[in-house]
Formats: sequence, structure tokens, C-alpha cells
Amino acid sequence: MNPDDPLLRILACPLDKGPLHLLAEEPGGGDALYNPRLRRRYPIVDGIPQLLPSSGEQVTEEEHEEFLSRLSADGDPGAPRRGPRTPGATGA
Repeated sequence: MNPDDPLLRILACPLDKGPLHLLAEEPGGGDALYNPRLRRRYPIVDGIPQLLPSSGEQVTEEEHEEFLSRLSADGDPGAPRRGPRTPGATGA
């Protein structure tokens, strides 16, 4: 899947129905789609996004920060912006 694929505009997270961001060439091989709001990564297998709730995996705080950096460095206009951390905040 490439960043210009029109399919990316209509794909949504199966849990919160929000937009997903492409993470190209993930460590361990392959692409993935990422939901920064829920901090869940969905694999893309043989070009097919695996968007069942059970296919997603929770990422660590370190992975989340890395993904946000990668998304902003790639110029993803929909990439979430990092703001100050508020104690007890659950947002991305």
C-alpha cells in the first residue's frame, strides 16, 4: 500500500471509526495502519489491511512516540500533534 492510495481516505478503525495512518515498512516486515487515538496498530498482509478488532495490537508508549515522529516527518497532514502531557489524560 502506498501513501497516495485513495483507499486510505476511506479506511477506518473498527473500534472508534476514526481515520488510520499508514506506517510503511514496519520493523519486522510489512506495512501497518495506525490509530493514534487508541494506540492500536493493524497489520497489512499481502496488501490487505487486517481491520478486525482482534487483529489490532496495542503499542507501547515508546512505539507510539516513534510512530507520531514518523508520521509528522512523512508530512502526513492528518498526523496527530503532540501537546503537553496532562496527568490522567488518555488522548493521543
